[in-house]
Amino acid sequence: MIKLMLACCKLYISESRNRVALDLIERASKQYPEAAIVNKFEDEAYNRVGYTLVSKFTPNHSWNTNPLQKAVFAMVETACEAIDLELHHGTHPRLGVVDHICFHPLAQASLDQVSGLAQSVATNIGNELQVPTFLYGAAHEEGRSLDSIRRELGYFKPNSMGNQWSGGPISESIQLDPNFGPARAAPGTGVMVIGATRWVDNYNVPIMSTNISAVRRIAKQVSGRGGGLASVQAMALTHGDGSTEVACNLLEPSVIGADQVQFKIEQLAGEEGMVVGKGYFTDFSQEDIIEKYLKLGFVD
Repeated sequence: MIKLMLACCKLYISESRNRVALDLIERASKQYPEAAIVNKFEDEAYNRVGYTLVSKFTPNHSWNTNPLQKAVFAMVETACEAIDLELHHGTHPRLGVVDHICFHPLAQASLDQVSGLAQSVATNIGNELQVPTFLYGAAHEEGRSLDSIRRELGYFKPNSMGNQWSGGPISESIQLDPNFGPARAAPGTGVMVIGATRWVDNYNVPIMSTNISAVRRIAKQVSGRGGGLASVQAMALTHGDGSTEVACNLLEPSVIGADQVQFKIEQLAGEEGMVVGKGYFTDFSQEDIIEKYLKLGFVD
């Protein structure tokens, strides 16, 4: 029996309002149809778009011949050409034009296998595009975490009025220590963080309040780092008029899932006298993503 091996990449770009740029980025990926975009999530307030791509995975082949590697690199190269980070404003933090890339194994692929794919993409971006590139998770030899890199580079601190992020947090004068690429970041592109992990669910819960300080307290109490739910990362972000979101990464969704996160936030917000809306996922489940890819007919 032939194993079904798939690799998934979630690619987050710091732009959702520039239609010309996004069309160019998506057109770049279509050069490699076997690496299909199976989900696109745009957020106007965050000024951010997330793409989910999937392709067949053959570990015995060269990384550079993998259609997912080629599609991701083409999208990143186009994004760096089409978007100027210095002109960017939004309520979601970011480190670069392409803020975050993460590879996940699907079906019978392994985490070790897709970590090589992440390393290959990071090498090409750092060396060919000359963008400082940091590795995390299984792609990093010591398993460095994503949030540790973000904290070190100032990701979580708004740098503009009204809890907005303007441009990137990193000055070109700051000396960096990336895994690949130059030691200084160009202000128009910033830096990139690339990793490989097991599946992560992204679940955002709206709170009908503009009291960002109170929502930050809630987010801290929800997160594992703050003594809340293990394997949950959470941060508070302004989201449109009159609401703030607790944006969560569920690192082990089979252990701590969305229902538990929703309940915990409702409990904490109730203590603050706040109304909570129903949370939402920014992507499909991994089972649905596999099904969507199989329906495209690329797997015999």
